[in-house]
Order: sequence, then C-alpha cells, then structure tokens
Amino acid sequence: MDVSLVIKHRLEELGLEQKDLANAAQVTESYISQLLTRKKVPPAPNRTDIYDKMGKLLKLPIGELAKLADLDRQEELKKKLLDPPIPLFKEVRELVLRKCKSDKEKQIRAIFEKQPFGELERMVTQKLLDVAKKVAKDELEDENWGRLVARLSGRSYEHMRVTILEFLDTDVFNVSVENFVSFLDPLIESWDIDLATFAIEVVLNRRVAPGDPKKFEFVEKKTEPPFDEEPGLSEFLQDAALSGDATEEEIEFLRKLRFKEKRPTALYYYRELQNLRDRLHFRTPGRA
Repeated sequence: MDVSLVIKHRLEELGLEQKDLANAAQVTESYISQLLTRKKVPPAPNRTDIYDKMGKLLKLPIGELAKLADLDRQEELKKKLLDPPIPLFKEVRELVLRKCKSDKEKQIRAIFEKQPFGELERMVTQKLLDVAKKVAKDELEDENWGRLVARLSGRSYEHMRVTILEFLDTDVFNVSVENFVSFLDPLIESWDIDLATFAIEVVLNRRVAPGDPKKFEFVEKKTEPPFDEEPGLSEFLQDAALSGDATEEEIEFLRKLRFKEKRPTALYYYRELQNLRDRLHFRTPGRA
C-alpha cells in the first residue's frame, strides 16, 4: 500500500478532511490534494518535516509515512531512469544568467548558448541549487524565516512551505521556473566563476541568509603517500601515564607530525604535547 492510500484511509477513519491535514503540515490544501492523487511525488523523508506532522494528526506510528514515501520514491526513480534528461527551461537559464556578475554575464551567456545544457551550465546551476537547498533545509522549521521568504516572493506562508518542500526535492534535471522565481531568486544575490580554475563563489541575500559567500574550488592535489604510524606514537598512546588526558584534537595534531630520518620516541610525543599546551609558546590573537 502506498503513502497516498494510507493517508486517505486514515482521513476517512478519523473523519478528517484534506484541509485538516494541510493545516497540520502547514502547507496548502492544493498540495495535499496533488499528493493524494499522485500528481506529485512524495517529498524525500530526509528533506522534509511534513511526515511527522501528518503522522501525528493521523495517529500513525512514528516513521511509517516516511517509510512508505521512500518506497514510492524508489519506484518513481526507476521510471525516471528510463527517460533521457531534458534541457533547462529557457526562463531558468535567464534567471541563472541574471544572477551572474555583470562583467562575466556576456561571456557565460555565449558558452551557455553554444553548449545548451552543457557541463558549465549544469555545474553552475547545480551549485546554486546546492547552496540554496542547504539554507532551506537548515531553516525549514523556522516559521519566521519562512514568512520572510514568503513576503519577498509575494506568496503565502503555506504556499512558500510547499515551494520549499518541492525545491528540496528537485535536481538540476528537473528544476522548474517556479523553483527559481519563488525561492532561489530571492535567496541568491549573485554568483561568479573563474573560468580558468572553475572556482565558483555564491553570494546570498543577507536578509534571508546571513553569512560569508560560499566558495567552491576545483583544484588538483597531490595524493598523500601511505603513512605508517610512528612506533613512538603508538607507544605514547598505549601508555596512559603519558597520553591519558590527551584530547582527540591533540592526538590528531601529533599524528600529522612527519619525520624523514629520525624516529621520535614516546617521550618526544609527551613533550610535544606539553609544548602544545604551553600558552607561552603561542601568541594570543590581536597581540603582537
């Protein structure tokens, strides 16, 4: 039995209506209707709070609706895998380009148009989605934040919750114009990219997502050669008299110490630990 049938049966058994469920989940009645008629795929359980809210109203065991929804989603995913991805809506591309730093917009537009839904367009769009989704997931249960975003988008709080729930469930192949207009547009202030390194910087609207710009870099790094733990460190860690009060952070610091020829003893690590703890060996921030 799928999640929509379970919900319908419980509504009937308890003498409740769809609007009661919508009020409990703090979403629109239209959204509930589309879930129950399978016009919308149930949102991912790990990205939403509605299953707990609905389950409480329907007097169902904790986690039952989420488990059923997950099974429904797996079946839907199997169907999607059979269909080839389609390019982004032209309006979505325009919104992405409008948020691009003005001095890069013309160059990026030319690349997008030369390679419709190519690697660069997918990568940029996916990063914008990733940043916005993290904010949405972190703030989903904050009603004040939801109402603020709703005002910025000219929508009701319930409508905005539906938009956020659907936004958390989308990906670069299925993002809609409404996803951008209703949520990502007011959230993202701007984005920039270094086409030489493909480093991306995303600036959020401080009214709804305070904090520093989000940066993503794609750089080549040398692979660290395999490292065997120093015998002296192993001895130090096994001796409670030397390492008994060492914290995980301090032990991690000692593990990162490297030696080319000399092999340090357990006593060396003990003394290194004391040096690390001695305030005289470190400057306090703000002091010369």
